[in-house]
Amino acid sequence: MVPEIGHFALILALAFSLALATVPLAGSLTGNQLLMHTSRSLATGLFFFVAVSFVCLTIAFVQDDFSVSYVAGHSNSLMPVYYKISAVWGGHEGSLLLWVLMLSGWTLAIAHLSKSLPLSLRAQVLAVMGFVAIGFLLFMLLTSNPFDRLLPLPPEEGSDLNPLLQDFGLIVHPPVLYMGYVGFAVSFAFAIAALISGRMDAAWTRWARPWTNTAWAFLTLGIALGSWWAYYELGWGGWWFWDPVENASFLPWLVGTALIHSMAVTEKRGLFKSWTLLLAIFTFALSLLGTFLVRSGVLTSVHAFANDPERGVFILMFLLLVVGGSLTLYALRAPVVHTTTRFTATARETFLLANNILLVSIMISVLLGTLYPLIADALGWGKISVGPPYFNVFFVPLMGLVCLLMAPGVSSNWKRTTWQQLRQLLWKPLTISVAGGALFPALYGDQYSWQAGLAVFFALWIVTAGISDLSYRLRHSERWWTGLRKLTLSYWGMQLAHAGIAVTTIGVCLNTVYTEQRDVRMAPGESVRTSHYEFVLESVERVRGPNYLADEARIRVSKDGEYLFQMTPQKRRYLAGGNLMTEVALDPGLFRDLYVAMGEPLENGAWAMRVHIKPFVRWIWLGAIFMALGGGLAVADKRYRRLAQKEADSHAPTLGGEVTE
Repeated sequence: MVPEIGHFALILALAFSLALATVPLAGSLTGNQLLMHTSRSLATGLFFFVAVSFVCLTIAFVQDDFSVSYVAGHSNSLMPVYYKISAVWGGHEGSLLLWVLMLSGWTLAIAHLSKSLPLSLRAQVLAVMGFVAIGFLLFMLLTSNPFDRLLPLPPEEGSDLNPLLQDFGLIVHPPVLYMGYVGFAVSFAFAIAALISGRMDAAWTRWARPWTNTAWAFLTLGIALGSWWAYYELGWGGWWFWDPVENASFLPWLVGTALIHSMAVTEKRGLFKSWTLLLAIFTFALSLLGTFLVRSGVLTSVHAFANDPERGVFILMFLLLVVGGSLTLYALRAPVVHTTTRFTATARETFLLANNILLVSIMISVLLGTLYPLIADALGWGKISVGPPYFNVFFVPLMGLVCLLMAPGVSSNWKRTTWQQLRQLLWKPLTISVAGGALFPALYGDQYSWQAGLAVFFALWIVTAGISDLSYRLRHSERWWTGLRKLTLSYWGMQLAHAGIAVTTIGVCLNTVYTEQRDVRMAPGESVRTSHYEFVLESVERVRGPNYLADEARIRVSKDGEYLFQMTPQKRRYLAGGNLMTEVALDPGLFRDLYVAMGEPLENGAWAMRVHIKPFVRWIWLGAIFMALGGGLAVADKRYRRLAQKEADSHAPTLGGEVTE
């Protein structure tokens, strides 16, 4: 009965989404306030029934209801309860339900947390969100129903969840990533509402900017969690491989980063209005493209969920409808947007525009590298592989330029900045950065690495320029702590996010340059030396987990002859499906990780072992945390809410005379 309730709740959610996409929109176009006021109730109903459906599927997993096809294919009675719950989104159908739950949650948040929005605009935004929900609910009900039954003879036992997904990473990574992915639907909805209403001024960006920053922060965290998960779970020691599905999440992040900066220019100076609208459309379009790549079966990846061409065709048609309709509306409306404001070549607007262009260029290069093999295969040109060398050729220099322009972008003024002002603010950061970049490789490694020096230069350039700008802003304050209190949360968010870019740059580059890796054969009693560390295999023992058997190596680790600790990597065999998995042993640290993974068993009790010394790898994810926190600080800035309320009050007479309910 519980699965039937969940299925029926999905049908009711579809009915609410249909009403949400039509009734409030009709009210906004006709000026009928009664119809517009239904948007909040309809959004609440949509979320409620999607949540009921999600709870029903969770109950089916916890109760081992293997009559449900999805549960039978992705769970097992031996699994711990917490993995049964996370298995809800461990496959295609359940992850899609999680996607729709996130979408309805964002819709509910707009309905109840945007009281300053003009009634007409809120109705239009929620109508667009309802339209997006229609597409995904239809997709679920027609091609990917998570409540399909295996009757009249259900299996006695489930097939088990993919062992790769039986990990803490699955519990946190998909929900956080989807919060970012789906959150960009809000920016898209605001942009489409602006196009529908014809109000393409800076007002919509003031209302949409906090939502966009929130989505960007979640997507940043989600990508970092995925990188961290791959690092310790897959056993090869890497944190990014330019996998097509990894790229699918990185593409909207790149354009979303451009979007939040373009929104700042549109809000502050009334510039880039058409460009900001276009970025909002393409950010969400790339989120939908990622959904198509992951769920269509065109990719083979450890991250991919589905292998069904019918599903791929449905998503592709929905993608074409959303993007095609949005661009058509944009083509009809955007030409009426005019801007007369001017700025100099050294103004902040110039640097932000340049970084926007670079970020979009990076996105295009990654997109081409991701799609070209698929296009070549479809056209019969043969199987073509595009790997890390291609992506690095474009990404590294273009991202270097982005970092280079960040410092003057922070230090320059709006509208007009002289070269003398820039020199005055940036000569000290430049001197410190050049000196630090030149000296660091000589002090750190045995061999001088110019790549490491360049990375340190870029990181110091970003951080010291931010400090210089902070010092400049405090120059008239009698007491520095008084001046600090006057700075806005959005300013601190910008500083923290830029510092996060610097920290991640250090982590990526120094880890790439200085990583030490040894792939060796080890028998009990044998050792391997790398850097200052010695690893001795003491024994290999058989251990049992809740749903697996494992060979566990006991490895003694010493540094310069002094015993430190023991590491215990495992090679697991899962009982339900017989799958073999590597469970790495990690000793994490701020400046280095020790990483040991078991390979295959060899003759005479020996094992293949992979031993890594990975310097600064934690800085990659630490920088992402800084970036996400920076986005959160910007959202918390009350200035946005004051400006939004002021904008709503000024627009009230032309938007039906009522701002809030």
